[in-house]
Amino acid sequence: MSKYIAIMAGGKGSRFWPASTSEKPKQFLDILNVGKSLLRMTFERALRLVDADHILVMTNKRYKDLVSTQIPEIPLSNIICEPSMNNTAPCIAYTALKLNAKDPEAVFAVLPSDHVILKEETYVSLLELAFEGAASRNVLMTLGIEPVRPDTGYGYIQYSHKHDHSDIYKVLSFKEKPDALTATSYLNSGDYLWNAGMFVWSTSSILSAFNQYAPEIIEILSEDMSCYNTDQEQDYIDRVYPLTQNISIDYAILEHADNVFTIPADIGWSDLGTWNSLHAFLATSDDKVTIGDHIYLDDCKDVIVVSNNDKQVVIKGLEDYIVIDEDKALLIYPKSKEQEIKQVVYRLEV
Repeated sequence: MSKYIAIMAGGKGSRFWPASTSEKPKQFLDILNVGKSLLRMTFERALRLVDADHILVMTNKRYKDLVSTQIPEIPLSNIICEPSMNNTAPCIAYTALKLNAKDPEAVFAVLPSDHVILKEETYVSLLELAFEGAASRNVLMTLGIEPVRPDTGYGYIQYSHKHDHSDIYKVLSFKEKPDALTATSYLNSGDYLWNAGMFVWSTSSILSAFNQYAPEIIEILSEDMSCYNTDQEQDYIDRVYPLTQNISIDYAILEHADNVFTIPADIGWSDLGTWNSLHAFLATSDDKVTIGDHIYLDDCKDVIVVSNNDKQVVIKGLEDYIVIDEDKALLIYPKSKEQEIKQVVYRLEV
């Protein structure tokens, strides 16, 4: 088995505006104020499983320089540049074709670039288990997060408790983001996991699934296999990739395949998908989260305030609000309405 890790780093992170912008999205930011970007933290976790030359980063062409600056250890040829944002299915198909052309024995994990993992030892051991499962059988593996609350912001994985005395379980179905009542029933049932978008499979298994369930994507991307891993690859991909369907790997493959298995994971996970999720991740007993050196709060409750400049910020009597002070924009928004931020960004065209 030849192990590889492909890190997905092409998203815009618009829900984290104004810190995250189209020029420098969330995955390239030090959101946690720890001196490292989320992408860099993901890369360093990946190094615990494979060498740097077996780590690929899937991103948009415009972010190639950001990736190479933050992860100088990987070869430039390992930065997979999408010419258009066509969602995860074409991106994964492209990566599988590229790896398979180089190493037909490749087994690769697909991991988001902007998640936080607190229990790294457990995370690494579960990924090793997933690699072993994917290498030994024609299966599509996913890590599912053990839910701790009835969250409506995630898709869910329903799995069977029948197993062969291992920690790998058969996936019964994938569920869309539920309403609150349905999310509660999922949590109470005990046989649902959060879909965190972490997958492991061999190139042969995932390409076989594409050929069965989304053959048009493979037909487009495999028109000229001789270009892969050559100087002609980027020009070729620039021409054919935008012709692929804009569709997620869940819709294209996973909801149809009958060989999907999952490993329940308690890894101290957060997708940091919104300011609210960052607040929940960092909040202390007083429900106040501040990131910055010059922030003074008085009589405030359930707030997150971020200011990474030298400006003194003083706030009194604020409750249930997001305050993000950046050089070019200031956001003051109710936490309960934060799902509107993405649409605000679209309207502002930022």
